[in-house]
Amino acid sequence: MNSIETWHEVVRTQDHGLLADILDRDCVFYSPVVHSPQLGKDITFLYLSAAAHVFKKDFRYTKEIVVDKHAVLEFECEIDEILVNGVDLISLNDEGLIAEFKVMVRPLKAINILHKKMGEMLQQIS
Repeated sequence: MNSIETWHEVVRTQDHGLLADILDRDCVFYSPVVHSPQLGKDITFLYLSAAAHVFKKDFRYTKEIVVDKHAVLEFECEIDEILVNGVDLISLNDEGLIAEFKVMVRPLKAINILHKKMGEMLQQIS
């Protein structure tokens, strides 16, 4: 199973042990609400684990484009009755591990609620 397939399994099962297995040690995470890149496997794991809890309700990927070592996964879910639409941009390294994970979200209401909920979740798990 490649890292993109494993990522789908992580989302489906919430098995964060699988997530740890597919992140490169030097992975970079780009949040839609934090202006600076988050550097390293540990912080990337923390953000993606928190997001799994925040996005839990009816999260689904609606489109997927995978070319070579890059994937664009469009998603939708609802948070506090606000429809969240976004994309995960994932790049793999030569070993097939996730080297970069970038999340982009729309509309502005979704970004605002996501910022609030992610802040609360990060406080709880850190």
